Amino acid sequence: MQRRDVAIIGAGPVGLFAVFECGMLGLSCHVIDVLDMPGGQCAALYPEKPIYDIPGYPVIEAQQLIERLSEQAAPFEPLYHLGHRVDRLEALPGGGFRLGTDDGNSIEAGAVIVAAGVGAFGPNRPPLDGIESFEGKSVFYLVQRREEYRGRRVVIAGGGDSAIDWAVSLAEVAASVMLVHRRDKFRAAPEMLARLKRLAADGKVELVTPFQLHGLDGENGQLRAVTVVDLDGKTRRLEADRLLPFFGLSMNLGPIAQWGLALDQSHIAVDQATGATSVPGIFAVGDIATYPAKLKLILTGFAEAAQASRAIFPLVRPGEALHFQYSTTTGVPGR
Repeated sequence: MQRRDVAIIGAGPVGLFAVFECGMLGLSCHVIDVLDMPGGQCAALYPEKPIYDIPGYPVIEAQQLIERLSEQAAPFEPLYHLGHRVDRLEALPGGGFRLGTDDGNSIEAGAVIVAAGVGAFGPNRPPLDGIESFEGKSVFYLVQRREEYRGRRVVIAGGGDSAIDWAVSLAEVAASVMLVHRRDKFRAAPEMLARLKRLAADGKVELVTPFQLHGLDGENGQLRAVTVVDLDGKTRRLEADRLLPFFGLSMNLGPIAQWGLALDQSHIAVDQATGATSVPGIFAVGDIATYPAKLKLILTGFAEAAQASRAIFPLVRPGEALHFQYSTTTGVPGR
């Protein structure tokens, strides 16, 4: 049994910053995440993708941001429970909560912050026979290191931001990039579409439209080619070492949906001023939290984490006064 002031569900950027904000108030934290590493979507889906709207960083890669946030949280010695999911949550008679994880552990905390981003997420897999035998070997649903694709023949399937972003990026290192989409039109930022068209005109990216995935050819998990088909049933064989299907994520709240929290279209409804949910003692911050005119940005989640930590303080430190102070005055405890 582990006992901490605050249990934080989700080790993405907002969850990590919540550790810092709670720590600055002297509150200890236990962080639980279903992924086996901190970072949430930033680490799992686009670690090398640049982010431009983090204050103080004109540009920073997603993984670098996670490393900085982990470093910022480190002085407060949070306990991490990674690679496991919170399956159960119950209120304790004397106040606080007991959380149970899927590996049989129990965690007690005075309050809970849900910073689970979009909840549980996984890729939407294309319906291709035998694709499971290629997954993790030559079929991937995310790019963790761009360098791993240097000199490879890459087929990317999809027509949204992820497909276009990675087609543009991998064109710099891959031997060839072919972008398969069922329509001639793509859904992405205008600047990225303009870059894609320039690369296509220069022969650095081949646009395979209107086609969709039809079959895989290879053995022992290694692709030799991807077969695509058009609307008239005409097939084409694309020689390839790697397939990246980008058809979005399937997202759900998982066990969180059973905790009696007021929900709004698969998001947790909260008080904008504090992050408080409909269940006293449980707070939600980041993309999973919703309120009127919510702006889904990492920096919005950072502010929500600060507000929630201050709302939590009187719950776990009853009778203690909390005086607002700037970090320039207090410094970081232990440093």
